[in-house]
Amino acid sequence: MSANTNAERPQARVVLVDDHRMFRTGVRAEIGQTERTNVDVVGEAADVDQAVTVVTSTMPDVVLLDVHLPGGGGVEVLRRCASLEGVKFLALSVSDAAEDVIGVIRGGARGYVTKTITGTDLVDAIFRVRDGDAVFSPRLAGFVLDAFAATDTPPIDEDLDRLTQREREVLRLIARGYAYKEIAKQLYISVKTVESHVSAVLRKLQLSNRHELTRWATARRLV
Repeated sequence: MSANTNAERPQARVVLVDDHRMFRTGVRAEIGQTERTNVDVVGEAADVDQAVTVVTSTMPDVVLLDVHLPGGGGVEVLRRCASLEGVKFLALSVSDAAEDVIGVIRGGARGYVTKTITGTDLVDAIFRVRDGDAVFSPRLAGFVLDAFAATDTPPIDEDLDRLTQREREVLRLIARGYAYKEIAKQLYISVKTVESHVSAVLRKLQLSNRHELTRWATARRLV
């Protein structure tokens, strides 16, 4: 979609929700140039509580929502904003895990794109979601089609539901054999934060060590 076409459309008001400030700055630089894209970034948030407050106060057209956020993740933001009329959500995440995609779509998001998307394509996705379309990065669309085409709804895993989105991501990486330092580097968090997440996962699942955690995750095909 060309910049001229974007400029002819009514302005899209957007809120950015991501816990990495530098990433939000980069996205704002790409999409927040109103003269070129006709997109107005009206707010930012770094965690669930901030997101709910900003979205409620600004009532944007589209929320660019990271899946993994402090305070319960993107799914929690969707749950707490479910009653807001006219606000649409587009997941923008580094994760391309099927469970993350399906989780936010079931939570009410209108699309899911990964952070490898170009600025031009992201602007296009914002307008499409604002106008009522569903938008997915090509590979991710298959996850959604497979999930909703299934005749049997998967049983709810109450143990897994106790974990936040970030804890689930740490769980998967631990089960795949990553060291704490490797997980910290991949998720852009500190080793101490990784340790805290692992402790929380073990406590919630009533497991004793990472070996039991790996067996638990493998049995549920989370690895």
